[in-house]
Amino acid sequence: MPNRHAARSPIRPDTLAASFATSYAGVLAFVSVVNAGSFARAADRLGIGRSAVSRSVQKLEGQLGTRLLQRNTRNITLTSEGEMFYDACLPGVDGITRAMDEVRDLRDGPPQGHLRISAGQGFGRQVVAPLLLEFQARFPGISLELLLDEAPTDLAANRIDIAFREGPLEDSDVIARRLANLRTQVFASPDYARRHGLPTSVDHLAGHSCINLRLPSGRLQPWRFRVDGRARSFTPMPRLVFNDASLVLQSVLAGQGLAQLVACEADDELRAGRLVACLSDAAAEDSSHYLCYLGRKHQPKRVRAFVDFVIERVRVVA
Repeated sequence: MPNRHAARSPIRPDTLAASFATSYAGVLAFVSVVNAGSFARAADRLGIGRSAVSRSVQKLEGQLGTRLLQRNTRNITLTSEGEMFYDACLPGVDGITRAMDEVRDLRDGPPQGHLRISAGQGFGRQVVAPLLLEFQARFPGISLELLLDEAPTDLAANRIDIAFREGPLEDSDVIARRLANLRTQVFASPDYARRHGLPTSVDHLAGHSCINLRLPSGRLQPWRFRVDGRARSFTPMPRLVFNDASLVLQSVLAGQGLAQLVACEADDELRAGRLVACLSDAAAEDSSHYLCYLGRKHQPKRVRAFVDFVIERVRVVA
C-alpha cells in the first residue's frame, strides 16, 4: 500500500530556473510586442533577433495554454486573454524597468533611457517639438516620444514622464513647475480684414465669422478678455469648429474667419505678415503653462535633465 505521507520529489532547481527564465523572457517579449506593434520593432527595442522574440512569446503561450496574440501578415492584435494578461503584467514590467533605470541612474554617467512627453496640440507643435532636437543633441542617450493630446493626463496610468498643461494637474503626486506666461489674442488673415474689417470691441465679434476649438470635454472653448479692468468670457457662435488647434490656425490663415489663439502659436505667421491681430486693448491677462511630472524620492537623471533644459529654454521660446 502506497505511503500517502511519503515526501514528494522536490522540484529540481534547474527546472524551476528554466521555467522562470522562460516566463520572464516571454512576458517581457510579449509586452514589448504589444507596445511596439510588431515583432520586428520589439526585437529592435530589446536588442535581440525577431525569431528570439517570437519563440519567447510562443513558449509563454504554451505555458499558459492559450493564445495571447492574433498574428497575420499585416498586423498583430490581442486576444481577449491577451488583453487581460497584458493589463495584469504591464505594471510589473514597468516597475521592473523603472527600477532598473533608476538604479543605473545612481551610477556615474550621462542621462539615458526613454522619455514619454505629453502636451496640448498647439503648444506641443509650436513650443515643445522644436526643443526636442536640441535636447537630443545635448543628451544623445535619451530617446523621446511626444504625444499630442488636449485631454487631461493621468501620468502614472499612461506612463507619462513629463506633461505640459495649461494649469497644473490636480494630483497630489504631481509636481507642477510654472513656465513662461502665454498671451492669447484674436487673429485674422489680411485678406479677411480687407473683406470684412476687424472688430473694435468684444461685442462686435457677434457680427464676424469665428472659428473655435472644441475641448475634450465637448464644450466650445470660451474666449477670454479683459474689458474695463474686469475679466470677461465670450463664446462665439462659430462658423467652423475643430478639435485640433492647428486646423483652427490653418482656417484663419485661409481667410475663413477670426480665432483666439495662444500668441506663441501665431507669432511666426504674424511676423511674416500672414496674420493680423485685433482687440489688443481687450486682451486677457496672460495664462500659464505648467511642466508636470511625478514626484519621486529618486528622480531619474533623464527627467531632471529634461526639466532643467525646458525651464532654461521655454522662457526664451514662449
